[in-house]
Amino acid sequence: MNQQTSGSFFARIKDHLLHDEENANLIDSTPLALMHLGLLMVFFVPFSWFAVAVAAFLYVLRVFALTGGYHRYFSHNSYKTGRVFQFVLAFTGGMAAQLGALWWAAHHRHHHQYADTEQDIHSPVRKGFFWSHIGWLLCRKYATTELARIPDFAKYPELRFLDRFHAVPPVLLGFGLYFLGEYLGPRYPGLHTSGWQLVAWGFFFSTVLVYHATFCINSLTHMIGTRRYNTKDHSRNSLVLALVTLGEGWHNNHHRYPVSTRQGFYWWEIDVTYYILKVLEGLGVVWDIRPPPEKLYEEATLLKAQRSTFNLQRATSKGG
Repeated sequence: MNQQTSGSFFARIKDHLLHDEENANLIDSTPLALMHLGLLMVFFVPFSWFAVAVAAFLYVLRVFALTGGYHRYFSHNSYKTGRVFQFVLAFTGGMAAQLGALWWAAHHRHHHQYADTEQDIHSPVRKGFFWSHIGWLLCRKYATTELARIPDFAKYPELRFLDRFHAVPPVLLGFGLYFLGEYLGPRYPGLHTSGWQLVAWGFFFSTVLVYHATFCINSLTHMIGTRRYNTKDHSRNSLVLALVTLGEGWHNNHHRYPVSTRQGFYWWEIDVTYYILKVLEGLGVVWDIRPPPEKLYEEATLLKAQRSTFNLQRATSKGG
């Protein structure tokens, strides 16, 4: 490679990094890449069921903070709570290393405004599965928080602090797990645990599982599943995704009526996040939970009847 060619090559790299904001770049890709590389730690630390239990607990805790907090509370105001629990939701959701609640909710509001159109940030219809699942997160263009989209929560200084210093909750979690393992290991040898073991399983392994479970809502719930309502987007309902995300898989329901706290509209549509919020409502921690209105059940019944009639007519036509 001569000097002129070399200069042109590095100039293109520089231009890509500094100006091409909708392409993945090393700077914005590094945190996610490091989290996935951290998974390799599980092969270099001893195994214990205690570590697996810690990983499972932190998975459920943080998925709930994202689904019940970042999504149903900060993004959609589907229920009310006090300022203390609001901060708890924001901090716990922050431990999932998906940036701050303000950033998350602002982008999600944008998604609902432009769902599955060219302006939708993470639609699989627009740019395919990889882009909607993780690609858009690797770009500088979407790294900033659109505070104008979330003025109702941007007025709180503690939430703006967590948004600016979004690395604080996950870093504290990592250090906390290390010191917990170092404390428990020698005192309770039957647990077979250590600091680095809990970091490997409780932090890296669990966090990456949380990543891909919640990322699937952006990608797969607009690609696979069933459609109860004729929404303008491609949202779908999926039992499997509802199970792994504590109820977020009922995505077609959600896009039909985003402000409903309950996303599994029927008793057989499992929605663990909603069940937890109902318990918290009974304890007085949250209130004004919004159910889906009766008109949605009437609409669903009518649409089901129309589809049954259409399918019967089509089958009769083919048979004739």
